[in-house]
Amino acid sequence: MIEAMALTLQTPGVYNVEQDAFANSVVPVETAIPAFVGYTARADYQQKSVLNEPVIINSMHDFHTYFGKLDPATPGSGPQPSPPYAQYSPIYHLTKSAGTGDIVLGGTAYDIEPDAATIYYLYNSIRLFFLNGGGTAVVVSVGTFGKPNGKAKAATDPLINPNVKLADLKRGLDAVQGEPLPTMLVVPDGSLLSAADNATLMQYMLNQCGAVSSRVALLDVQGGLEPDPLQWSNQITTFRTSVGVNNLSYGAAYYPFLETTLSSPSDIDYDNCGGAAELAKILPDAGTDPVQTIINTIIKPPATNAPTAEMSNAALLAASPSYNAVLTAVLGFINTVPPSGAVAGIYTRVDHAQGVWRAPANVSLTAVTDATFRVTDPIQAQLNVDALTGKSINAIRTFSGQGVLVWGARTLAGNSQDWRYLNVRRTLIMIEQSVKLAARAYVFSPNDASTWTTVKSTITNFLLGLWGQGALVGAKAPDAFSVNVGLGVTMSAQDILDGRMNIAVKVAIVRPAEFIVITYTQQQQQQG
Repeated sequence: MIEAMALTLQTPGVYNVEQDAFANSVVPVETAIPAFVGYTARADYQQKSVLNEPVIINSMHDFHTYFGKLDPATPGSGPQPSPPYAQYSPIYHLTKSAGTGDIVLGGTAYDIEPDAATIYYLYNSIRLFFLNGGGTAVVVSVGTFGKPNGKAKAATDPLINPNVKLADLKRGLDAVQGEPLPTMLVVPDGSLLSAADNATLMQYMLNQCGAVSSRVALLDVQGGLEPDPLQWSNQITTFRTSVGVNNLSYGAAYYPFLETTLSSPSDIDYDNCGGAAELAKILPDAGTDPVQTIINTIIKPPATNAPTAEMSNAALLAASPSYNAVLTAVLGFINTVPPSGAVAGIYTRVDHAQGVWRAPANVSLTAVTDATFRVTDPIQAQLNVDALTGKSINAIRTFSGQGVLVWGARTLAGNSQDWRYLNVRRTLIMIEQSVKLAARAYVFSPNDASTWTTVKSTITNFLLGLWGQGALVGAKAPDAFSVNVGLGVTMSAQDILDGRMNIAVKVAIVRPAEFIVITYTQQQQQQG
């Protein structure tokens, strides 16, 4: 009737008036879209640079299209991405060891150390993301792979890639700050910075998450690559000092690194082991045929009918057991990856299957065979609870018959009763952002009782649905949440004059049963 009266009726006839049957609803926002920031083989699409530009991908094919190394030999419409095994080619060198070494050849112990300038983690981290359930992601390339050093790093030195720059990674993070889509920040290449620069980067990530209040940072503990069996606690202390004290509820840390099956022996060759000339000096059978002939052909190929690298590598594998051993050992190092990318995939898998309110823990990792350090119950106790700083670190653990599991779901704010658990922080982010987007529909609406009733009903229906799915805890809906809006409730007369509509929402988010205590009492035998 009100709508009909608002019409200007001057001509006799029949007038149709459409009236909405349903109020606006709150649509849950996406909860598991990581923003990956790091270095790539390439950063262009259709002759246009995408450097420091957020690019949305939904598969590894999408990643290769924008960031993959191109194969110039591809016929047809122009260069296409190279096969996955050719996308990332780190180089390792064998040097005589002062200790037991990583491999023994002909009675001599050798350390296997990388050319630090060839190590990058972004590519394999994104592969792990998709293998572990990942879907949509945002990628920001901050630069392409730099030049090799041409030598191995010293065995006692930390792994620091001189081509990885703090300023580059901060620019990449700046590029996604205003983007509404990402709900996670993942920067695995940050582990290749110096300890001081890595500390700055982690705090930069946490500060961005706190500023936008719509995402969390997944952090890799730098000492997780090769944890010292005796000094690991010092590495944990260094990490806890490095992350600072601000916005800790917006971050989660994982430890240690992962041993994966991303690359197979057929994906690498002698170039990943320092080159044929270097191998000729250390392989025990390099001075005898057919190994000697194969190596000489690789070093100085014939002018005609030269074998391909694949053919030479296959011949060397067939002829030299020691080369097989070297390749296998190097492959283990290449397949060691920070956990953050895989964990981002786990978040996606759990969110889609069970909901963001479920803790992303006690979940097995795909394409992961082990962790670089065996975390025991006493060690996890020190990681999980730190009374002094409260900075909890989530363990990656290997269990017999179960595989490698993410065995923790805490934020870095471990001493906070409100924000200790990841699912609590992430669920509240989802509720806040969903309600915020829905409330935009009422901007410029009359700030009166009718609008307040509609807003309250809209939000209540949304929370009622979450409660029904198990996201909120309470025997009855009023125990699980409350929504208040109105004059004398959340607003004063001055608020209305100032054009403000204040909405108060309280929710009781379900918390994980992290510690399950079962008490047993022996029952006396009954007489009779």
